[in-house]
Amino acid sequence: MVMFLIRRLLASTMVVLVSTFIMYLLVDIALDPLESLRLSTDPNVEAQRAARVAMLNLETPVILRYFDWLGGVTGCLWGSCNLGVAWTTSQPVTGLLAGVVATTLQLVTAATFIGMFFGIAVGIISALRQYTGFDYSVTFMSFLFYSLPVFWVAVLLKQWGAIKFNNFLRNPDFPVWFYVLMVFTVSVVAMGMVGGDWITRVKVLGVSSLGTLGVLLYMDLTKWLIDPSMGIVVLALIAVGWAFLVTMLSTGLRDRRSLGGALTVAGVGVALYYPMFYVWVWLPVSWPLVIALGVLAVLVGLLIGRLWGGPDPWRTARTAALTAIPVSSLLFFERLFMTWETYTTHSLIRGRPIATFGRRTPNLEGSFWLETTDLFTHLLLPTITLVLIGYASYTRYTRASTLEVLNQDYIRTARAKGLTERTVVMRHAFRNALIPLASIAPVDVITILGGAVITERIFAWYGMGRMFLDHLAANDIAPVMAYILIAAIFAVVANFVADLCYSILDPRIRLNA
Repeated sequence: MVMFLIRRLLASTMVVLVSTFIMYLLVDIALDPLESLRLSTDPNVEAQRAARVAMLNLETPVILRYFDWLGGVTGCLWGSCNLGVAWTTSQPVTGLLAGVVATTLQLVTAATFIGMFFGIAVGIISALRQYTGFDYSVTFMSFLFYSLPVFWVAVLLKQWGAIKFNNFLRNPDFPVWFYVLMVFTVSVVAMGMVGGDWITRVKVLGVSSLGTLGVLLYMDLTKWLIDPSMGIVVLALIAVGWAFLVTMLSTGLRDRRSLGGALTVAGVGVALYYPMFYVWVWLPVSWPLVIALGVLAVLVGLLIGRLWGGPDPWRTARTAALTAIPVSSLLFFERLFMTWETYTTHSLIRGRPIATFGRRTPNLEGSFWLETTDLFTHLLLPTITLVLIGYASYTRYTRASTLEVLNQDYIRTARAKGLTERTVVMRHAFRNALIPLASIAPVDVITILGGAVITERIFAWYGMGRMFLDHLAANDIAPVMAYILIAAIFAVVANFVADLCYSILDPRIRLNA
């Protein structure tokens, strides 16, 4: 293991050095820092030209300039980090990166994981329902989303997801056609996902139709979009639903101890519904505190699972811990919902909460909950844009990989031994179907970091993409090389993570091979 890490570290270092050296030469050829002075009619243009040449050290050969830049980069490992100065703004690049990297990660993190989750889930279901109407529909939608240009999706979301929706919030009454459309869509999707004989399909149709109709009536009659709130009853129903779903996927509902542990976690979450309101008041709420409380919830879930015990207590603990994640999230979002009406009626928002550009509302200051709500409303449209594109690729990859695994001999053997379909899919097929995705997902994260250039441009988020484009247009090499350096480092780290994922998913693969 140690030798593998050393070999990979040396190889990754060489890749970063070679790639940055080549890109430095190409960028130096492409950029012309003196462009703005070539057509200048200023009488002292020659003095300005000489001053800029001296400031940027342009008379030094480009190879020597690269090694001078590399010396500042190595200072990031020890000593002081120096990535140069953006001569167009006279701002150190390290200070410039501190804000843009956080902005880009904030923009793409949620989109990446949401796209992975739904893409993998729908891809597996599509493979299990091969050649059905659901499978054909998923295939069509995947190809459609995959082929859509990012800028076109963003423009449509601005028009319909922000402008039209904000207009609708003035009088949020659902029309009859919306009821019919939503009930029909949810029922058809549910029947396609569950499958089975016609009796099962009719049962699913009835349950999904009544459930969807009930939710829509509740939202319409209570004006939920204006003043959203789950309440303890709805939160309890959702928490119990999560407990059953997580148990079904993790161990199966026949494992009563795992189900008991998950339901206990759901019960603890419901019991904390009112006390958490006082906790949010007493404690100075911040994101580190929220993350710490989330970690505490997972640890409590592990403890509850261990106390339930069973033939395999760690399976019970795993199920309870996984249940704690959505249950604790419900408590957080319930408190966040309480700020919605205050936020929408704010003088700077004026009843139009879904933002079309920017990272935050200028001059909006308030509590943690108010600023977090503002952040989420600005994240909504860019996140949906990136999710739709990423979801399509993950669905196609997962479907193809799952179909290949389901046709393997060991899957037929597992079914012949009498294992339940859940065990065959979740314990045998799912893990092996993820192996090809292990090489795609880490690299895809890097692709999204670079691909967010268009999204940042359209939604006016000043992240790494905007920084790269703006300084590239301004012939400013230092910020451009900083972007390339970060992308190169992320790329080699992503490949290393892919190797680790291989070893976890497939024990036959050895890191020291």
